[in-house]
Amino acid sequence: MLHDWSKTSGWEGVHDIWIVELLRNIKGQLPEPYRAYIGSVPTLTIGAATGRPDIAVGRWQLEGPPDLVQESLDEEGNAAFEPDEEVATIVLDPQTAVFVTEHGRLVAALELVSPRNKDRHTARATYLARYLTYLHQGANLLLVDVHPRPLQFSFPDALAEQLQIHQPACAAPCSVAYRVGEPAAQGGRMLAIWRRSLHVGQPLPLMPLPLTISLAIPVDLQTTYQRAAEDAYLA
Repeated sequence: MLHDWSKTSGWEGVHDIWIVELLRNIKGQLPEPYRAYIGSVPTLTIGAATGRPDIAVGRWQLEGPPDLVQESLDEEGNAAFEPDEEVATIVLDPQTAVFVTEHGRLVAALELVSPRNKDRHTARATYLARYLTYLHQGANLLLVDVHPRPLQFSFPDALAEQLQIHQPACAAPCSVAYRVGEPAAQGGRMLAIWRRSLHVGQPLPLMPLPLTISLAIPVDLQTTYQRAAEDAYLA
């Protein structure tokens, strides 16, 4: 049964175990030549006009013109140059996902949405772009979001807006699956969508993870979640 994740205490532990349980559930059903693994995608954050910038800059004052500055020597007599500045821009995203490949080509991804994926405008924009990239590159996607906050935002709604799909609102907590299909007559590609609302105290649904137009893996969200919650010592 789904817990109330209005407060996020304990989520990291559940996430780390749940993603492994999901991998096992998917891997055991994959036919040849598909392969499943857990991986992460590096993200680039450059700060924005709104919110707190994600750039940290360290500066050192130089005495005299830069071309006259003498480098210091380390203990072995080698030049030890100090940089003019250090800029933190590349963030190794701690978010992990289940990826399914066929002959090395990504065909599907499963992501568990974490609170940090949507707690700020910049985070929402970053992960929305990530999920859109899967679809634009032809990879199928299954998103699971058990977190109700922020109340006025959900990735299914944001994706629908970006893709210009008219659909009923799908508030979090929810789960949504996307299957990238054949070319559409009017251009682009067909996109099949499965949307399910999640409810506190109720079992989680069985969701499809599409691999092709005609093949999908049934993902047991309830059993995998229950095992993760028990192993994370949630009541």
